[in-house]
Amino acid sequence: MLPISEIVTILAVNFALCVAVFVALWLVASAIRDVSFIDSVWGFGMGGLALATWAQVGGGAPRQLLLIALCAAWSLRLGVHLILRWRAHGPDRRYVRMMEKAKAERGWGYAQASLRLVFLLQAPLLCIVALPVQLGQMQAGPAAIGWLAWAGAALSLFGTAFETLADAQISRFKANPENQGRVYAGGLWRYTRHPNYFGDICAWVGLYLVAAETPLGAWAFPGPLLLTFVLTRFSGGITYERRLTRTRPGYGDYQRRTSSLIPWPPKPAERA
Repeated sequence: MLPISEIVTILAVNFALCVAVFVALWLVASAIRDVSFIDSVWGFGMGGLALATWAQVGGGAPRQLLLIALCAAWSLRLGVHLILRWRAHGPDRRYVRMMEKAKAERGWGYAQASLRLVFLLQAPLLCIVALPVQLGQMQAGPAAIGWLAWAGAALSLFGTAFETLADAQISRFKANPENQGRVYAGGLWRYTRHPNYFGDICAWVGLYLVAAETPLGAWAFPGPLLLTFVLTRFSGGITYERRLTRTRPGYGDYQRRTSSLIPWPPKPAERA
């Protein structure tokens, strides 16, 4: 294992890189008055931290390469999907309302509101969630990749594939003008209201299992725990579900019948 001082140095360098990137992006967001691209940065940022760690640690151990490959698959898929969605649909209504509310209730300008409400916590959150692909590369661990890591790799690939399919299904549904205002309850969305969140959690629990075969990587558990907490308690899903129950007929019934996160057969429709 690397000396403690070197581990701390690597994590500090990664954090400093994150801060620099987010400061630059905050300046861009303030100039264009749109922070919606920040969601895609989470995807690219995780992959960036994995590569930054590898560049500092050096070498090409199988576990390092496995972590980087799995993280890259998840990162590129999510980052590209979200940035293309932003370019196609424009500013995210969640962030638009957040900025308008901050101006109306607190008198904050766009730069101040975006810094306090969006960018301030991004770097520490990103560095904590990405702990598996950082700590997991800093110790050689067993000579060969064991069953726990292969199980984690399978779970991570499953999660990435699951959310990829879910996003493709709902994108195809929304592309049909006849479906405007309708609730999609087909495909994977029949079994969970948030298949993308479920896929994210599977992907990062899987990455943690790959890292956890090393003593240092086992300490990366705050990463998937924080991700799960953020997605289930503070994500945009909670906000837009409240809005959809008020504005979209049939969503309340879909919400009652369909599991929030873990895929499960839907409940029978209530009789009139």
